[in-house]
Amino acid sequence: MRETSVIPPHRDATRPGACPARPAQGSPGSHASGNARPTGRPFSLLAVAFITAASVAGCSDEIVYRDRAPFNAPPAAAAGFLGYYDAAAKRTTCGNCHADYQGSWSGTKHAGAYTAVNTSAGKATECYGCHTVTGNGNVASGTTAGHDAVKEAVYYDVQCESCHGPGLQHVEGVGQGKLVRPLAKLSMDGTGDCGDCHSGAHQPFAEEWGASGHANVSPSRASNATCAGCHDGRKALERWGVEANYIEKATATAYQPTTCAVCHNPHGSPNPSQLRFPVTSQDPEQNLCMKCHMRRIEPEATQSSPHAPQGAVLLGFAGYRPPGFAYDTARIFGSHATTANPKLCAGCHVNKFTVTDKLTGAFSFQATGHLMRPIPCLDATGKPTGDKTCAYTATTRSWQTCAASGCHANASVAANAFTTIRGRMKFLADQLWLNLNNDGTLQASPTDGGLLATLKATRATEWSTTDNVITPAEGAEFNARLCGEYNQPNADNSKGIHNPFLCEALLIATINYIRTYYGLPAASADVQSAMSGPIGGEFNRSMRISRTPPGR
Repeated sequence: MRETSVIPPHRDATRPGACPARPAQGSPGSHASGNARPTGRPFSLLAVAFITAASVAGCSDEIVYRDRAPFNAPPAAAAGFLGYYDAAAKRTTCGNCHADYQGSWSGTKHAGAYTAVNTSAGKATECYGCHTVTGNGNVASGTTAGHDAVKEAVYYDVQCESCHGPGLQHVEGVGQGKLVRPLAKLSMDGTGDCGDCHSGAHQPFAEEWGASGHANVSPSRASNATCAGCHDGRKALERWGVEANYIEKATATAYQPTTCAVCHNPHGSPNPSQLRFPVTSQDPEQNLCMKCHMRRIEPEATQSSPHAPQGAVLLGFAGYRPPGFAYDTARIFGSHATTANPKLCAGCHVNKFTVTDKLTGAFSFQATGHLMRPIPCLDATGKPTGDKTCAYTATTRSWQTCAASGCHANASVAANAFTTIRGRMKFLADQLWLNLNNDGTLQASPTDGGLLATLKATRATEWSTTDNVITPAEGAEFNARLCGEYNQPNADNSKGIHNPFLCEALLIATINYIRTYYGLPAASADVQSAMSGPIGGEFNRSMRISRTPPGR
């Protein structure tokens, strides 16, 4: 009767006097095949029995156990990159231990990157460096390594090492007291990051992101515990419960902007584009954008200015509600948050379109929408730029996010609607506060104009940060700032476009209430007439109910 036993993982079980066991298929000596068949659990492979015959002198008739190592030794030219453990099964070497990441990664486009480029009619030699495991995206950036050096199937696709760098030292150090952790970068500050591949005319994610507000980090805000959750990418991840480790995590002052991996999960997610949270959710607690773009949405006892209220404006529940304010909140929800725009914020702000040569029609540039501007300024070739100051005309900006959605017939129609709404919001906000010196600070008349400036000249005590009271004057200032244009960096700043129906209803109700409450002069006949029409004016027909307003 034969005796069997389990041998400790990764130990050679050949006994003295026994014949040397044959190496298992795909063992360190068989890396070139790339198709070794896994034989067990991720952490330790089951022992494989080899029975040797007693026909060889000096050999005993017994069962010999030998584990297969959890990695295949790579060719020297690969510079420490391991690649697939089993290329046919797309089982990464890293996945032998990190099975959860292997599972989530396998559903991403990165896992099919090689096939995607290899079956593309437009494939070129230079494309493969970003569709295989190479130095692109990691610490080996700029070197010849991985698939660049060894054209084997084990290096196909964008695997773990594409971001984490070569893993040989890591696996060799396991259990040896010298574990090397090949951490990926969260930052986008040069090379060895997402920008190594996600850049260039065909997918200029890095370039467009670099010209966006997401690429900026303010040390004063990032170091402030109250602000850090949105103004330091690391703290945002922490606030969201993301426990992943990365190079910059441990350095206290290595503040990060909102980089790629803050919004996108490199290991995969159930959401499109590997987003950490959905952009289609109307639940502010789950919507990715609204996790930061919905902070101070109504006045507080110590603050009469909005702070990143965009999500609440879009969904229709931002602002100060004057007593007696009566309006159908389902209609306030607004056309930009209906099922016509299922992606909500991202539906307009992540605006993808192709730029072609005006003379030949040939491809020129693929805008990715990572400027985060719904109607970006265009250069002479039609390419979107980081400029924010160009005119709001049909030709100087791209209106494709408005026209291509089917909501507006063409760029001219969209531009005219924008101009009309912007003018309407300015007219109403000016009734409350006309910022004559354009300094963004509400001052008593005659320095500033409007009802609030008049009130501040006679009843300045209506504004206080210490009385724990929100007065109608403070509420009115909040609504003016919410929907008007006062050069306030953290206001809604959509010029009312996010939800013109909400803004119009709030401003008209506020104007009427503070006139009555404070006994201010009645509006002129022209002003009163302008405020008496139906909410939405000529755009009233687009006020439709197609979602359930959250929380109201």
